[in-house]
Amino acid sequence: MRSALPLLVLAASLLCVPVAGALNEYGIEGMGVVSSKAGEGRASISPDGQRIVFASDRPGGAGGWDLWQATLHDGRWQQPEPLQPPFNSAGDELDPYMSRDGHWLLFASDREGRLALFRAAIAADGSFGQPEPWRADGPGAVERGPALSADGRQLLFARKDGSSRGFDLYVAPLDNGRRGPAVALQALNSAADETDADWLGNDGAVVFSRATGDQAQVWVSDCAWTGTSLQPLTLSFNVAEGNTSAPVVDNAKPGELLVASSSARAPRAGGSDVYRLRAPRLAAAPGCRPGTVARQEPAGPVNAPAASRAPARIPPR
Repeated sequence: MRSALPLLVLAASLLCVPVAGALNEYGIEGMGVVSSKAGEGRASISPDGQRIVFASDRPGGAGGWDLWQATLHDGRWQQPEPLQPPFNSAGDELDPYMSRDGHWLLFASDREGRLALFRAAIAADGSFGQPEPWRADGPGAVERGPALSADGRQLLFARKDGSSRGFDLYVAPLDNGRRGPAVALQALNSAADETDADWLGNDGAVVFSRATGDQAQVWVSDCAWTGTSLQPLTLSFNVAEGNTSAPVVDNAKPGELLVASSSARAPRAGGSDVYRLRAPRLAAAPGCRPGTVARQEPAGPVNAPAASRAPARIPPR
């Protein structure tokens, strides 16, 4: 079995299979389609599993980082295309996120001079409405990495204000889509950049990126949002000196997680690629909304749809 495993990885790469096989800790998503020789960032899958929207700096977009999408055909991601204006601009479009109910596409863009949040309604036929700015509750803030709670009542995102601190995580209540005052998750924030957060389940546990310079690592926290349960995601290439970020739960397979990384040894497509793995399992505990505590179990096998330059860094940290 030891000699067969590299062959499985090689075969998966050649056949453009997003996940290398049932024996692997993780697998690459959409070799040559989603993951390319360029750089890829955050990726989000629709609840029906038929579409993936992701950020990439590959050629063919409007400029800088753009939003791209691919659709599922015969069990493989195919036909990657950039979203058309007004979604993509001459600036950077980053951090796409489809809501759990499939009604909204959220993303960040610097088209107005600084990174800000945008949202677009998704119609029943899957078409996107016009993107609109989703304004902050205070002036001058730079924002990115939006994620909606499953009930649509809380917005989790990253913000950088005018201080010397980097990006920090915030949660804002939502009332009919209007953002209320945001509260910083102080126990999870640090002098580094905390971004790209997503909800793990319905109880408030979160997974997010922590970055310093060109290094990034994915972390998890239970629903109490305290430092006592904060720990790195258990994944072989999620190391402090590496570059792994942008964790997003698969809406179609909530037990699985997508991340972007340039630190995996193989399979590799090019710069920062998209990988699939088991989402961390958090055991129930008293005192939390129906509760979790961040006790991770080892990542198990994953099964997904069948589908060079220096590693790219997802801008701007």
